[in-house]
Amino acid sequence: MAETLIKVDLKQSPYQNEMVHNRWHPDIPMACWVKPGDDFILETYDWTGGFIKNDDSADDVRDIDLSIVHFLSGPVGVRGAQPGDLLVVDLLDIGAKPDSLWGFNGFFSKKNGGGFLTDHFPLAQKSIWDIQGMFTKSRHVPGVNYAGLIHPGLIGCLPDPALLSKWNEREIGLIATDPERVPPLANPPFPSTAHMGKLTGAAKAAAAATGARTVPPREHGGNCDIKDLSRGSKIYFPVYVDGAGLSVGDLHFSQGDGEITFCGAIEMAGWVHMKVDLIKGGMAKYGIKNPIFKPSPITPHYNDYLIFEGISVDESGKQYYLDVNVAYRQACLNAIAYLTKFGYSPAQAYSILGTAPVQGHISGVVDIPNSCATLWVPTQIFDFDIRPNAAGPTKCVPAGVDMPISQDVV
Repeated sequence: MAETLIKVDLKQSPYQNEMVHNRWHPDIPMACWVKPGDDFILETYDWTGGFIKNDDSADDVRDIDLSIVHFLSGPVGVRGAQPGDLLVVDLLDIGAKPDSLWGFNGFFSKKNGGGFLTDHFPLAQKSIWDIQGMFTKSRHVPGVNYAGLIHPGLIGCLPDPALLSKWNEREIGLIATDPERVPPLANPPFPSTAHMGKLTGAAKAAAAATGARTVPPREHGGNCDIKDLSRGSKIYFPVYVDGAGLSVGDLHFSQGDGEITFCGAIEMAGWVHMKVDLIKGGMAKYGIKNPIFKPSPITPHYNDYLIFEGISVDESGKQYYLDVNVAYRQACLNAIAYLTKFGYSPAQAYSILGTAPVQGHISGVVDIPNSCATLWVPTQIFDFDIRPNAAGPTKCVPAGVDMPISQDVV
């Protein structure tokens, strides 16, 4: 049996657990150490540290302070790892904590960060998903049941001082171009809610002042939200500091490509069983700037899809030049409009796209002026047939069932 090196108590605040942190900084001490070839287990909080509850209210999604996230287990030091190496991480197994067999999906209020479709869904909403072995279903989104592809949304290694400085410089510069934008263009350091693991006192305060937020993916990995980093996948991370400093969290039971709901996927507390190794000098040997990975050989077996297209023309009819972001948004909106014909509310349809194993593809980026993005929705996840037919759609979703919605605080 592999040893559990980091444990979390879901009844305890993550701020009381020194084996957990919520910023990236090279001064964060290693929570524990392993050797190349070791395998071990890390337990994790959900990304909010338990703030979101299993209930029928969206007030917690409305009220969460997003500066507290994400809570990561680590850093794990790997003996012998040096800058320029590649850290090889095998994800051997991943699961939900036995005392927390549920997850959540939600949309943030536009007044609290918004999201990919925030102009269409400006108020906070939430759906709860029960985990039943390999499968999940929700009391808030009836008519769907699907197998999970469990994966860490966030995994990566500590940056060195030069890389951290580069992140802060470029992201703070971006914010300055439109400081009032919703969602914001980036998230700058915010020391008052920083949790720096084992760091205390003046050292903690100094590191928290420049510690990078965990929100985006960066050169070291980070919040990539790649659903195929599941059991059996192998990841090659650039190493920037002695010991590498591997951290993981933000576990998802299931997610659609793009994690478009932002409080996205089916977020859960859980555990990761992993093995580590090193390729000395691997960054230069292979010309690696960002992580690369081999996907899981175990994926939900869905082979019948409805595919929705979107192009670089927004909802108002404005033309963009080869804008994949606009095109993917239109594909999502087209799928949402379609699913409402079967009785789903727009929010329920949106939640399905954020949590189910939908595929997102960049299908064309050369045919000016329109990029083409596609969203692949597996038909087999539904309890009824969603394919078009001559008789037209049948209302298959029970009336009166919807996701909890919260009014914004005045």
